[in-house]
Amino acid sequence: MEIIQDIQAFQQRMLAERQQGKTISFVPTMGFLHQGHLSLLEEGRGRGDLLVLSIFVNPIQFGPNEDFDSYPRALQRDAELAAKTGVDILFAPDAEAMYPPGCATSVQVSGLTENLCGASRPGHFDGVTTVVNKLFNLVQPHVALFGMKDFQQLAVIRKMVADLNMPVKIIGMPIVREADGLAMSSRNTYLSPELRQQGLALIATIRTLCAAAVAGQRDAATLIAQARDFITTQPDARIDYIQICHDETLQDMDTVDEHSVVLLAVRFGETRLIDNHYLLQPEPA
Repeated sequence: MEIIQDIQAFQQRMLAERQQGKTISFVPTMGFLHQGHLSLLEEGRGRGDLLVLSIFVNPIQFGPNEDFDSYPRALQRDAELAAKTGVDILFAPDAEAMYPPGCATSVQVSGLTENLCGASRPGHFDGVTTVVNKLFNLVQPHVALFGMKDFQQLAVIRKMVADLNMPVKIIGMPIVREADGLAMSSRNTYLSPELRQQGLALIATIRTLCAAAVAGQRDAATLIAQARDFITTQPDARIDYIQICHDETLQDMDTVDEHSVVLLAVRFGETRLIDNHYLLQPEPA
C-alpha cells in the first residue's frame, strides 16, 4: 500500500490511473478505523481495480464547540488496518493543504440539510459536501462507499452527486454493530463503561419501535413519545432529536409506511451518538 500526503502528487497519480482504464473505488473517512469502515473497504475491494482510502479529519464540518481537537487520530494504526484490507492508496492530506489561505468556495445542498443533524449542527453539511466534492475531484472515483449510520449524510451526498451530474456511483452500506448492538463509531471510545451501557438505549429503542410498527402501531407521534419516555430513563442522556422521516426527503412523517426511518441523536455525557433504522424492516440483530 502506498501512502500519499501531497495533494498535487496524489491528483496526478489518480488521473494517470484513470487514464490507464482502471476502475477506482473510494472510501472517504476521518480515520480511527473500526469494523464499520473496514466493511466499506472490503466491499470496495470487489468493486474496482484500485481501492483508495482517504483519512482526513475535516475541520470545516465541526462546529465551534465540537470535538475537532480531541477527535481520535491514529494514522499508523489505520494504515496497518488499511493495508491488511487491501487498500492500494491511502490519501492523508494536511488541513492547511486542503484549505489554503484565501479558500472561499463551498458546496451547499439545501432542503435535505435543514432537518435532523442539519438543524442541530448549523453548517455541518456544508463542510461535508465541500470536502466530499474536493475529494471526488482529486480521486476521480467510479464508485464511492458510505455507511448508512450517517443516514442524512448519505442522502445529502447522493443528492449532491445527482444535482451536479457527478460520474460516480454512491453505495450505501449497512450499519455495523458491536456484539451488544451499539452502532460502531470512532466516538464510542469517548464513552466510559457506564455511559456505554446507557448508550445501548438507542438500539433498545429501535428494536422496540420496530416491533410496535410491525405489530400495527403506525402513528409516528405515539412511537416518538414512547422512545422519549424510554431514553429519558437513562440518567446521563440528553436527546438531540428522535424523528421519523421519509427516507428520500428526510421530512417528518405522521404515519409510518415502508419509507419511514427512525433517526436518533442522543448525548450520553458529552458524547453524541446517532443511529437509525427502517421501522418496517426486520429489527437489527
